[in-house]
Amino acid sequence: MTDPIADMLTRVRNAIAANHNRVDIPGSKLKLEVARILKEEGYINNFTTKGEGTKYVIRIFLRYDTKGTSSITHLSRVSTPGRRVYVGAGDIPKVLGGYGINIISTSRGLMSGKRARSEKVGGEILAEVY
Repeated sequence: MTDPIADMLTRVRNAIAANHNRVDIPGSKLKLEVARILKEEGYINNFTTKGEGTKYVIRIFLRYDTKGTSSITHLSRVSTPGRRVYVGAGDIPKVLGGYGINIISTSRGLMSGKRARSEKVGGEILAEVY
């Protein structure tokens, strides 16, 4: 697998399309941070880890409203292994006019675009969610 973040986003998209309540993803520190940001921003209900050592799984519990529509309508990878997208602190784009979020890898760790703008730090845009 050349792009584990794209694989994670695709698994979440497929689980939403199939109306699953949860999705299991092979674990890594980067994927754990992406799941943390999705939880902080309110796009998923919760996440847990199953297993120990290097072979563990991240279980993400998806969020739906009373009508059964997901809180995530769009989830896409911006920076790919073949085309990296880097931005400065002042050039971080707003997603959907501020209603969505960017997930940015900075020198201070992974954070949302809003937080990166407030801390005045740029980095690589990994994904956008709305």
